[in-house]
Amino acid sequence: MIEQVAIAFDHKDYQTAAKLLKQLLKESPDNPWVQFYLARLHEVSEKHQNAEKIYRQLLRDTTTARIVTLAREGLRRLQEIEQEERQRAISKATSEPSNTELGVLILEPLSNDHKTEAARKFAQIMQIDPYSARLMLPSRGWRLYRTGQLGELKFYGEQLQQAGIPCFWTTITAIQQIQVFQVEYFSGSQQKATVVCRNQGNQLGSLTFDWSEVTARVNGLLPIFEQVIDLDAHRKLERKTQTQDYAQFCDLHLPSRHCILRLYDNGYEFHQGLEIIPQATQNTIRINWNSLSSWIEQQLPQIKTWSDFAPFADTVLDQTEILGQIKSHIYLLRREENNWDSAFHLYSGLVFVK
Repeated sequence: MIEQVAIAFDHKDYQTAAKLLKQLLKESPDNPWVQFYLARLHEVSEKHQNAEKIYRQLLRDTTTARIVTLAREGLRRLQEIEQEERQRAISKATSEPSNTELGVLILEPLSNDHKTEAARKFAQIMQIDPYSARLMLPSRGWRLYRTGQLGELKFYGEQLQQAGIPCFWTTITAIQQIQVFQVEYFSGSQQKATVVCRNQGNQLGSLTFDWSEVTARVNGLLPIFEQVIDLDAHRKLERKTQTQDYAQFCDLHLPSRHCILRLYDNGYEFHQGLEIIPQATQNTIRINWNSLSSWIEQQLPQIKTWSDFAPFADTVLDQTEILGQIKSHIYLLRREENNWDSAFHLYSGLVFVK
């Protein structure tokens, strides 16, 4: 009867093939040829997951060379079909002008307890091996996983979310549209706070806001690099770029005004405005900054503080093309261009738009 099933498939008479297989499954369900043609029937019926499951089972359990070859060919066909469907879906997703904007896809952290199953699903969706998939899934902080057209990122992101893998996506334009004010000092703080600050045109002014408007606080350390002279392995003098210090930044998010108030340790005028730190002029910048940070924290006891910039930076610093399109709004005196400043603004901007 298997020969009759084969002939039915050759003639694309799938109705007859289905009837014959129904009978064969009752008589000899474990016969590898019966299982193979059952997988073929699933394949032509577009039940691709069922077909794939049987093909893989045949590869594991069968020693018949011909069936192994046919099962591999079946899996290859399914992969080609999946790839074609994927490309059609991506083309459709990016057909609208609003979906062609440059964006980023961010993976959110997963607990190790969920990583094994998540890695399997992630590998399947992104078409990579499970080992690489597990390494890609972050345990702490965000990971910038992919850049590209928003429509494509949304296509992958929705599949990942449906699989229980936390992620989000946004456009670079959304980050660029956030206004940033450089805070020089607080001039008042009761129910409402007032800051003296500079806008993006470097104009000095003031802004009064209610502490309840602040929805997030983002902290980050940005390295300060210096050229130093050192001895190499051959005892010869050489120039090296080393991290000499760190600049401390704190962003306060006011989404109702679509702006960020940005403070940093060397840019804050501790001796002006509201007396937050007694004897500020006699303290080190580090002591003053720590005192200012504690004071801000007291004003915002319920607000989440985002401080996982360092692990995020590890995933994004080599993305020179995307970071080159992001104006950092950070004005540290640097001898050479680097990606740290744009990376911090991207991190803070992602917190803002999420």
